[in-house]
Amino acid sequence: MSLLVGAEFDRLFRSFEHTAFRLEARDDYQVSYEAEALGQFMAGEGVNLGWFQDWLAMIRGAAAEGRRFARVRIVTVPLSDYSRFGVFCSQFTNAAGEDIRYLPRDQAADLPDYDYWLFDSRLLVRMHFADDLTFLGGEVITDPATVIRHNYWRDAAWHRAVRRDDFVAD
Repeated sequence: MSLLVGAEFDRLFRSFEHTAFRLEARDDYQVSYEAEALGQFMAGEGVNLGWFQDWLAMIRGAAAEGRRFARVRIVTVPLSDYSRFGVFCSQFTNAAGEDIRYLPRDQAADLPDYDYWLFDSRLLVRMHFADDLTFLGGEVITDPATVIRHNYWRDAAWHRAVRRDDFVAD
């Protein structure tokens, strides 16, 4: 199995035509460029979001072009520290134009237990992680039946998930 990493993986986010959807199924991730901000968040300090600015600019640019980013985060309640950090960060991504929604894990038993991106409803990229939760790369899957199944899961997750602000209010 060949995995997309680095610039090849990043190119997916700039080359889609209409929609980029992610299903996030994990409560924790190890992302080196987030580590300092996560530590600041956990300590109750001001969070330096410098690491986040390129992603936010990309989302704003896509939104200005009429392209849409969306994701559903499946979360265990009560939230892990990383999931709470994700809720904090999602206020900025939502403001930039991404629509992030939340789905409690007990309502997601029929959904995959792995992360994936679905670009333009036709290009599926299953994300692979090491045992230590670091990202290894994305596996491109083009089998039509598999892509259709992941479109169904996207729609089912989206239908049940709640907007970030509503999730926070609860």
